[in-house]
Amino acid sequence: MTDARHKFPAAGETSPLPQRSASEPLTFDGTVGLFTPSSAGTTPSGVAVLFASPWGLEEMCTRKFWRIISEKLADRGIASLRFDYPGTGDALDDVDFGGGLSVWSDSLVSAATHLKALSGCDRIVLVSQGLGAVVATAAAERLKGLAAIAYLAPVVSGRLYIRELAVWSKVVDENLGLADEQRDKSGVSIASLTMPGQIADEVRKVNLLMVDRMAAPRVLVVGRADRPADTQFAARLRALGADVTEQAFEGYDKLVSNPVIVKMPLPVADNLANWIAALPSEPACASTRSSGPAAPLAGDGFAETPVRFGVSSRLSGVLCEPSLGRAGATVLFLTSAYDRHAGWGRATVALARALARSGIPSLRFDTANVGDSPPVPGRPDQVLYHSDQNADVSEAIDFLETRRLTPVVTAGRCSGAYLGLQTSLVEPRIAGNVSVNPAVFRWRPGRSVEDMIVNGARSLRDYRKRALRAETFKRILRGEVNTVAAVRNIAKSVGNRTKGKVLHAFRGFLPEGRAIYGAFRTLHQRGTPISLIYSENDLGLEQYDFYFGHDGAGLARFPNVSPAIIPDADHNLTPEHARKVYLEALREMAFRVPLEEDVYSKTGDSVAAE
Repeated sequence: MTDARHKFPAAGETSPLPQRSASEPLTFDGTVGLFTPSSAGTTPSGVAVLFASPWGLEEMCTRKFWRIISEKLADRGIASLRFDYPGTGDALDDVDFGGGLSVWSDSLVSAATHLKALSGCDRIVLVSQGLGAVVATAAAERLKGLAAIAYLAPVVSGRLYIRELAVWSKVVDENLGLADEQRDKSGVSIASLTMPGQIADEVRKVNLLMVDRMAAPRVLVVGRADRPADTQFAARLRALGADVTEQAFEGYDKLVSNPVIVKMPLPVADNLANWIAALPSEPACASTRSSGPAAPLAGDGFAETPVRFGVSSRLSGVLCEPSLGRAGATVLFLTSAYDRHAGWGRATVALARALARSGIPSLRFDTANVGDSPPVPGRPDQVLYHSDQNADVSEAIDFLETRRLTPVVTAGRCSGAYLGLQTSLVEPRIAGNVSVNPAVFRWRPGRSVEDMIVNGARSLRDYRKRALRAETFKRILRGEVNTVAAVRNIAKSVGNRTKGKVLHAFRGFLPEGRAIYGAFRTLHQRGTPISLIYSENDLGLEQYDFYFGHDGAGLARFPNVSPAIIPDADHNLTPEHARKVYLEALREMAFRVPLEEDVYSKTGDSVAAE
């Protein structure tokens, strides 16, 4: 096991590239922005770039892609700003959407003002994708100095977009194993994210083929081959007098399908950066300046501050602190897979703010090469289930120590749960751990993460539960279920179970068993409390059952571990009752760890008692 606190590069190694810093965080109008200045040593451009993000699952999938583009621009001397629309991501929730789509377009106009001040540029370029194309077009006429707009996979027809979201949402929910009654059908939603009704109503009326003025003198349309509307939109803008360039969005489907296995379309990013760099850009922008520390965003019982920390300020996150004083240990949220630190369906945001109202601070952050945190030179591209992530956790604890916010307990779901458990073995400053649905307790060397996600079989309990649903039979009759793949996976599960019964008697002697039991023994001897939570029928229960029994009887020798299984819940804890179980486990763990009397105020005791 490697030392979690090692600094990179490892001893005896050299890195061919310097560590890139995370973007500079700032706050404005109740939301969070990330400013990326031009790279040191580059010739400043005459334009700066403002990103207009897509919405929903598409935004989650493109979060890392946006960062990569901003870095490519910075290396060409072009500063940029990315930000969350009001009510999305890390932004505050108390938003009046009575103005409909103008709430988001207004925020884009405000962001442009901040970008100009930070970059020293009077001329800006908008880069939009998906629904961001609608937001950008609505705001364009109010943006002074707008030099150009790039439209990536634009939403041209709002009505078609809403219909596609409904289909896409159903596919996502079915893949999660949600029953029909557990799906959110109250409005336009996907991946546990719900679009404000007033905005959805306006989006349905959008038809960009009917625009009657060019939004900018120069336009780039990066279209999808199977979407004639993208080409028609480009033709419409050309007819209005714009200088239009068209490029192909190769790899779009692999970018937006699943944040866990997303494929970065790097040629698209390069082509976009080259197009922006080639725009007329005289005179050059003034030297960029640092935005300085971000001001906290004040909410109901909490204050949140976007931060960057670690070696070369390489890690990006958000610190959430109680407004009325501290009463519990700090919860360090570890991201699941490649989801951004706001969490699936912004679940981590909601958990952090609920904890703060109970007097419990938290830090949510992206590990290296996830979301807004750049990669570490020399590390593998596939960072999930890799021991290199331990250093990210340790540097997060280093940061919390500088803010006098220890002791620390870790919390995570799926790969985040795995990371929390593994880092607890080598990081003595972790005082407790809440792990939700860890797929494994030990990652087999050489195993492919993508293969586990794409080709991994569901548990037999899950197949049995799905088979009893009437909707499953309907989907089979409609040809919506890949029965060949299902049968193959069921056979694989049966084979694994049969094999497991043979090996069960020898599990403590197998390399995997020795490692797992040894890890739990170490944490027990250290006295580290562990809350181990699973959703009913989660795939991770296969290994849990094998080593500890479905009833958890095998954990009797590890009294520091508290197991729980949540009925009628999916892997991502979509139902409200499942998230409440997680929240209560976090509260219990944070209050369980004693605070240092001479450092921490007791002001929050009354909050905790409630």
